[in-house]
Amino acid sequence: MKINRLIPMLPVKSMPASVAFYQKLGFSIEQRNDHWRWAMLCFGECRLMVDQSINVHPEVPRTSVLYLYPDDVAAYHGWVRGNGLDVPELEVSFYGMTEFRVDDPDGNRLWIGQSAPADDNQSLGNARQ
Repeated sequence: MKINRLIPMLPVKSMPASVAFYQKLGFSIEQRNDHWRWAMLCFGECRLMVDQSINVHPEVPRTSVLYLYPDDVAAYHGWVRGNGLDVPELEVSFYGMTEFRVDDPDGNRLWIGQSAPADDNQSLGNARQ
């Protein structure tokens, strides 16, 4: 079992303004969904997500999210629970990831997921915190 990659997800006030800013730093748009107010940016092998939808209260300090991609999210979920960490059940998000979410002791958010097979999207339900 291993973590294949980690992508920071930054809560932003304006996804379009953030995309424009990061493009000036050399990032390009890999994926973008204006309805979600979310974009995945890339620069070489580096990835960065900017997400306006997780910025629920723009007037207060925002928390970042690290998205971890294990090679087997179900096995990793069980392993984490076996280590004594209280984590929620696996769910399938509306964007097609089987995932669970947890905050570290300092309030940093970790979302841990893997692409869900199409039939899992219906069996686990569509949820997003």
